[in-house]
Amino acid sequence: MSTIVVNHGYAMAPAENWYPHLAGQFRAAGDEVRLPQLPDPANPVAAEWLTALQKEVRDSAAADTVLVGHSLGGVNVLRLLQAHDTETEGQFAGVVLVASMAGEVGYDALAAFFEGGFDWPRIRAAARHFRILHAADDPVTGAATPDHIMKFVTELDATATVTATGGHFPTTPDTRTELPEAERLVREVLGR
Repeated sequence: MSTIVVNHGYAMAPAENWYPHLAGQFRAAGDEVRLPQLPDPANPVAAEWLTALQKEVRDSAAADTVLVGHSLGGVNVLRLLQAHDTETEGQFAGVVLVASMAGEVGYDALAAFFEGGFDWPRIRAAARHFRILHAADDPVTGAATPDHIMKFVTELDATATVTATGGHFPTTPDTRTELPEAERLVREVLGR
């Protein structure tokens, strides 16, 4: 049995979009799935989101834990990995980043999540596998979409799946109740 922790995106909640379906698929396979509600998702504070995610993974073995981050939730996962004590706690089983960002995208309210950049070697050392799911038509990363994807591929040795369409999985105010591509990537990381 593995633990899968899904970190929702900006202005979203665990009961929305494709998160519950993904959770149901893995719970049916015997895995523990955690869908934490992060503090004030419409007005997120980077330190509070990181603390909430750290609490969520504290009692699970890193080697058996897959972290899934959607959009800004993926940035939060990167911060968790950067702060993770790999020598003491070992590597996480893997990471799946869905429509996430490797740097700023022009939202002033979210700038604190990107302050100081990322320690890519430290992040890379904190997990065994990295998978990226991104859509070429993502309106959040826009024209810089290839740059974000390539940063993950080159810095994290990530395998990227890029779809022609899909927006931000979903694009506000749309909803998307299933995301089979993300489920496939989690299974891949788990070796199933």
